[in-house]
Amino acid sequence: MKNIPAVKLGIVAVSRDCFPKELSLKRRRRVVAACRQLRVPVTGVETVVENEQDVLKALDEIRQKGINALAIYLGNFGPEGPTTLMAQKFAGPVMFAAAAEDSGKDLVQGRGDAYCGLLSASYNAGLRRLRPYIPEYPIGDPEEIAAMLADFLPVARTVLGVRNLKILSFGPRPFDFLTCHAPLQPLYDLGVEVMENSELDLLDLVLAEKGAPETKRAARKMAQELGRGNNYPDLLEKIAQYECALDKFMQANLGACQYAAFANKCWPAFEKYFGHVPCYINSRLAARGVPVACEADIYGALSEYMSVCATDLPPALLDINNSVPRDMYEEGKKQVGDYALSDLWMGFHCGNASAACLVNPAMQYQLIMHRLQEPGRDPDVTRGTLEGQIKSGPISIFRIQSTPEAHLQAYVANGEVLNINPRSFGSIGVFAVKEMGRFYRHVMIEKRFPHHTAVAFKHAGKILFAACRMLGVDDVCFNQSRKMLYPSENPF
Repeated sequence: MKNIPAVKLGIVAVSRDCFPKELSLKRRRRVVAACRQLRVPVTGVETVVENEQDVLKALDEIRQKGINALAIYLGNFGPEGPTTLMAQKFAGPVMFAAAAEDSGKDLVQGRGDAYCGLLSASYNAGLRRLRPYIPEYPIGDPEEIAAMLADFLPVARTVLGVRNLKILSFGPRPFDFLTCHAPLQPLYDLGVEVMENSELDLLDLVLAEKGAPETKRAARKMAQELGRGNNYPDLLEKIAQYECALDKFMQANLGACQYAAFANKCWPAFEKYFGHVPCYINSRLAARGVPVACEADIYGALSEYMSVCATDLPPALLDINNSVPRDMYEEGKKQVGDYALSDLWMGFHCGNASAACLVNPAMQYQLIMHRLQEPGRDPDVTRGTLEGQIKSGPISIFRIQSTPEAHLQAYVANGEVLNINPRSFGSIGVFAVKEMGRFYRHVMIEKRFPHHTAVAFKHAGKILFAACRMLGVDDVCFNQSRKMLYPSENPF
């Protein structure tokens, strides 16, 4: 993926001046050695921070080493002022962790008290209004700290990506999909840039690509990717113009940002003027880590992009679409296992899932749009979807969204796609999430989330939950077990 950050993680030790500095340094070096054994890429910072001057010295070393994410390691109690000043002055995401004591045989000169020191560091981080990543149990021996650093890497990548993201949008957000609309102010608060453009601008860009060598090369690549699923070879060069136009526009308009996502209006006027649906091109860009959210869904684009950063895999944006019929549930008992019928649902979109996410992908026409725009005629302008059953395997569903009052909220849940034929059209699959029925009612409906969800094609709940909290999203919901009641849930 070229559209996500490359994280260079550093680790710096801090030491309180009334404790042996050598203890903190020695323990930090053991962590680096454990990372090497576990193949966790980390760069040691040789400066040990005891005071404010050390903070400046360490920051200079960090800049020289190109570190963009930092673990601050309490090898002993640590000086809470310089520790949190270090976190405040460092420009990227920060993690706090602390050393466990080494041995019951060395608890006089060798005792570090980092267990206590992390409490002070946390309190001081609050005074500075910092949101560091703190593992669930942030105390450990070198191997345990190395595992925590491995967990921090995708969280840091997601935070860095969001803070350097520009969402490029074409077309007004459609009236029929007001559920995709939300105030944009929270995006600026996150550091996300938004650039909204006219569909006429896009049409002009696409027309300029007609006959260009890049267009012909892109069409050949599409033919190779589709193989036997290339049902409309005459369409490829036309949709390749669209792909090349988006590519060039993105490169020309990143500006001060490093990464991009799109949120584009895709119907009903689009088909009449562009001569195809955009779905397959959306799928191809997503495969390169550049999500294109349908229906000008700007927060959907952000949700997809965060899923890319969390997994380093192509995402999808799907409708939480329809219930699974009871007869399909009964017939698929072997695949369903212990899931209840209310745990199942179908994820669907017109045809925007990447080819690698589908079983036998094929280019088709969009049935719903065809009913509306070409009734009784052979498909023409409604061609260009990529359809197929979504491959079975682990997934997470995720959505970050602004409320009407401009407060950020999010949800995330781990689940899976079942190997059950969905017997329908589009990019579609049978999804299973534990306690989905209650989650649907008391989170998605109760908190008024829209119908689009980002799909990450691995379990990424832990990463996305932590990234949201680091970004300042305090209201992050998840699918609660039967033993936990939602605030609005009827206990009777």
